Parts: sequence; structure tokens; C-alpha cells
Amino acid sequence: MQGLRKLQGGREVLQGVDLSVPSGCVLALLGASGCGKTTLLRVIAGFERADAGRVALDGELVDSGDAAIPAERRRIGYVPQDGSLFPHLSVRGNIGFGLTRAERRGPRIDEMLQLTGLVGLGDRAPHQLSGGQQQRTALARALAPSPRLILLDEPFNALDLSLRRSVCADVVGQLRESGSTAILVTHDPQEAFASADLVAVMTAGKVAQCADPAAVYRTPANAEVARLTGAALFLPGELSGGQVKTVLGRHELAAPPGAGASGRVQVLLRPEQLRLGASGVPVEVIESVFRGDHSLVTILVAGTRIEVPVPGNLDLDQALLLEVLGRVVAFTD
Repeated sequence: MQGLRKLQGGREVLQGVDLSVPSGCVLALLGASGCGKTTLLRVIAGFERADAGRVALDGELVDSGDAAIPAERRRIGYVPQDGSLFPHLSVRGNIGFGLTRAERRGPRIDEMLQLTGLVGLGDRAPHQLSGGQQQRTALARALAPSPRLILLDEPFNALDLSLRRSVCADVVGQLRESGSTAILVTHDPQEAFASADLVAVMTAGKVAQCADPAAVYRTPANAEVARLTGAALFLPGELSGGQVKTVLGRHELAAPPGAGASGRVQVLLRPEQLRLGASGVPVEVIESVFRGDHSLVTILVAGTRIEVPVPGNLDLDQALLLEVLGRVVAFTD
């Protein structure tokens, strides 16, 4: 995808999207509601036309902004949020819907039932399936015609959290086993990090960053990407000599803002980088809220309130110090 633009209701929903997905890769498209994720998927699938830019699959141009190949000829599998199974068809009938008559008589449906863990359920109607089984049926239907690309538009949203995690792991495992190239749309950073080879973060109709999950989390491109990818604490800092100083001391930088940069910056800290103990900067404990496996402690340091997750057995009556672990990221904007 290159320079993709899309107008809807007079608003530019896609504002020049550039994105490349390597063959066999699972890419998670992460972003808040309204950032353009679903619109981008629909343009790739051919359900909507781009107003400008290019979409190419395996080197074949399928949308140039001026001309486009119809959706049914793109060989793209699409799994929507609710699965959208045909209620009058069995599991077998749903999986075979996109196959030719000869393919439906062959082994392909049984192969998909095996791959997606649905053996023995082929004759059931969709309403006789659990939520996870329905999503696996939708995936099997998308995979059956051997598409060049699988698009999954927040397919696990309707499931409760524990089931969502397990079904997501199952589906991604099946995608990897089939060698499929896939784009998974999600607003859940944990889902994105656990499932993807690459994570692309969208903000305001553009891809702000695309990299492997660890790089996106540890060295986000900007403050908005940092907020979208996990809990984030921002402190004012002063950058000089390749280090940055905050109320918590001096810190090494994981990714300097630029050669020779200096002056006022925003410093990003992740909760796991903060530790209460016997070394660091003196702090005053304001509040502690027990949360089972940890307590969330609110502290005051140099007039700044900070929330720190701590082990449940920490003695909060002792004099405490706060230290920062590892390198930090600083933003000049």
C-alpha cells in the first residue's frame, strides 16, 4: 500500500497510508476507534475504492485510485467482527461457500475442518456452535479458497476476555500453520503483541509506526503511539549530553530524539520500569490500592504524583525510594 487516501462524508479517513506486509507475515493493525483501521481493510479487500494511492498484492496492482480489480477477483479472505456465518448452512456449507462444485466434493472442506479444530462439527448449524467455534468456522471459510491474503477485522470482540485470548491464539496458530499472510485489526495492544510478527499503529488516518512488537512497545515513534501500546507515564525532562534528567534522576536513552538534540522533552516510562525499594529517589506514599496479585501505589516525588504497581507483600511503612530500571524514551514534541 502506498499513499492511500479515502474520503468519507467530506472527511479524509485515510490520509496517505503507506504499509508493506511481507509474504507469510501476520501483521496487527492497532489503533483507537475511528482512526481508519476498518476503512483501510475494506479498501484492501475491494469493498471500497481508494480515492488516491496504490494497493498491490504479490506485485499485482489491484487499486490505483483510478481503476480497481473487483473484490471477488482479488483472492482475499475476509473475517468480519461477527463472523457473518450463513445461518441456513451447516459448518460444511459455510466453509465450502467460496469453493467450486468440484472443490466442495474434494478433500478441501475436510482439510479445513482438521486445520481449524472443527472435526466432528461439520453438520452442525451456526447456532449450535460456541462463539469460538463460530469464529474458527469463519476463518475456515476464509482460508478454504487459498487466498493470497487474510483480513481479520476485530474478529474476537464479541467473546469474553478469557475465551478471546485462547481463540486468538488458536486462530493465529492456524494462520501460521497454513502459511497465510494476514492483517489482524485490533484495538487491544496485548492481542497485537501476542499474535503478530509486525505491529502497525494507526493514528488519525496514517500509519505512525510499523515494526516488530518489542520495538513498537519499547521505542514508540511518538507519545500517541506510546499511549496506544500500553500504560505510559510521562514526565518533563531536560535533555543534554545524550542523557535526560527528570525528578527521578538522570537516565540513559533507549532512542535519542536526534543527533545533538537538547532542551525540554517528554520522558516516557512504562510501569514495569518503576521499582519501590531501598535505592533511588525519596518518595511519599499517598495511597495504596490492593489488586490481588499486586497493589497500585500512588506516590508523591518532588510535587509529581506517580502510580507504581508493586508486589502485594511490600512493606509500605518503611522509608521508600523509587528507582527507574533500564533506558527511557524522550520525545521533543
